[in-house]
Amino acid sequence: MTPLLRIGTRRSKLALAQSGMMQRAIGQALGVPAADIEQAVPLVEIVTTGDRIQDRRLLEVGGKALFTKEIEEALLDRRVDIAIHSMKDVPAEQPDGLAIAAVPEREDARDGFISEHFARFADLPRGARLGTASLRRQAQALALRPDLKVEMLRGNVDTRLRRLREGDFDAILLACSGLNRLGLSEVIRERLSLDSFLPAPGQGALAIQTRAEDAAADWTAALNHTPTALAVAAERGAMLALEGSCRTAIGAHAVIEEGRLALTTEMLSPDGTRRWRRVGQLADVTATDFERVRALGLDLGSQIHAAAGDQQIQV
Repeated sequence: MTPLLRIGTRRSKLALAQSGMMQRAIGQALGVPAADIEQAVPLVEIVTTGDRIQDRRLLEVGGKALFTKEIEEALLDRRVDIAIHSMKDVPAEQPDGLAIAAVPEREDARDGFISEHFARFADLPRGARLGTASLRRQAQALALRPDLKVEMLRGNVDTRLRRLREGDFDAILLACSGLNRLGLSEVIRERLSLDSFLPAPGQGALAIQTRAEDAAADWTAALNHTPTALAVAAERGAMLALEGSCRTAIGAHAVIEEGRLALTTEMLSPDGTRRWRRVGQLADVTATDFERVRALGLDLGSQIHAAAGDQQIQV
């Protein structure tokens, strides 16, 4: 069978799980029989620079775009037709010729606390070792508990859980969404509050990326979840204003209830001692209000940028 659409994906277990979910959904949207979906909409595994480098923070080697660059190049070269990304890995600006064609319904956006010996983040003893590769999670943890020893933890989910079991850390922090998609939700001891641990922009959401000329294809509408797409647009507006990258500790989370969008965004110093936060709302949000919600994010992010001034906010 000649493929209808080829999906570019990272090779990690989580990326393949997420891409497999979308493969089935795209196949159904195209009317492909379930037995034929893997041939009609095949997954093309692509190893990214971010996957190859496991011994350093991403901020040291080029930022989170290292998880998308090679897949985007395959899209532009027409070696694949669709890319599936974790939205929080997608840079604020799209490369020329590419577009986010759909944003499926978001999973749990919260961070998860995982530990062999402690049930809650607050139960960690003084000086406990906390593993994370995220500057945001580091800053938020230290804002609450400056006594903690935050240590760099890279690698796939299995590697991180194994290192926790082996005693390298007293606890680690991972996105609940990824653990849920991998069927590992039972390892989560505590789902951390959205207030104390404001998620990364787009956390829990997926991005379905295509070439710009393919973004309005009929199948994309079937996969797009408008409330999630609007919330993510607001969060990414804040990210753009704050120059969000792996070098900046920022969080943003938006929710829509009864037509009202509420957005919270913040920036922290890496040691958690300084924190700038803004909250904004929009009423009567409609399905086409993407520029309006993005403008709210840009405005709140700009307010934070102005409040922080020239203070050192990057590592």
